[in-house]
Amino acid sequence: MNKFIEVKNLVKEFPIKKGFFNKQVGAVHAINNISFDIFKGETLGLVGESGCGKSTTGRCILGLIPPTSGSVKINDIEITSADPKTIQHLRKKMQIIFQNPYSSLNPRMTVKDILREPFIIHEKTLSKKDIDKKLIELLDMVGMSESVLQRYPHEFSGGQRQRIGIARALTLRPEFIVADEPVSALDISIQAQIINLMQKLKNELGLTYLFISHDLSVIRYVCDRVAVMYLGEIVEIAPTQELYSNPKHPYTQALLNSVPVPDPNKDLSSRIILKGDLPSPVTMPSGCKFHTRCPYVMDICLKVDPEYTKISEDHTAKCHLLN
Repeated sequence: MNKFIEVKNLVKEFPIKKGFFNKQVGAVHAINNISFDIFKGETLGLVGESGCGKSTTGRCILGLIPPTSGSVKINDIEITSADPKTIQHLRKKMQIIFQNPYSSLNPRMTVKDILREPFIIHEKTLSKKDIDKKLIELLDMVGMSESVLQRYPHEFSGGQRQRIGIARALTLRPEFIVADEPVSALDISIQAQIINLMQKLKNELGLTYLFISHDLSVIRYVCDRVAVMYLGEIVEIAPTQELYSNPKHPYTQALLNSVPVPDPNKDLSSRIILKGDLPSPVTMPSGCKFHTRCPYVMDICLKVDPEYTKISEDHTAKCHLLN
């Protein structure tokens, strides 16, 4: 498979400043030296607890926020050091679908204005008539009619607003889309519709997705591979079926054990239940970042950060138990 996105040693820290001179007194370690690839035409899932750095990773890849260090390449073009003209050209190839379909749409703009804006910025040679034709095609793609063009975001349901958000992401025919928890704010029945729509669009348009979610059932249905993130680090990455059938990292095992089982007679006594809260990203634990909550913690975990262990061709995990 061809590499489409290549992330190497990506780090993102948000400085904490105090005092009259705005002196930096610390930093929030949002992303800690992560590396992974996304292949052309695949859907890579990124899962983990809230606050682990999933959304920050997606935004760094798109260049929406600059990383502290590391490399992000799209089609072998380095994003982190690219000039503004190159970045503007790449904007047409990569887009984002936001988590909240209401706050991500301008309430003062009609659907027509929202969908026209990318064309006005990037396709200045198109006439109004050509743009209007493309808007109708976009709405048809996401299952909406031309009649919605003159309406405002507050006039739609959550599922309809998310369809508009997807249509906006597709305006310039991107190749890569970051889907940042695109269904978490929707009802279960609407979630299925939006997921099926995204799958349909992927097949029709040849899209590549980074699908960010904390819902492991959705990830299993949508993704080809899954990367598990904890406290800014990727602790395990594997093809979806292999990860769900053979999880190696204790955190991955705990996440999978937390998925509700619709069987009242199933024995749940052997489930791994994590204790405590996610440590502060300001004062990171020494050694393995998971040792403060791990049920299998050893002395070495407190002092030494584990290396990645190769389980199979496409399956790696970061844990001392595997050495």
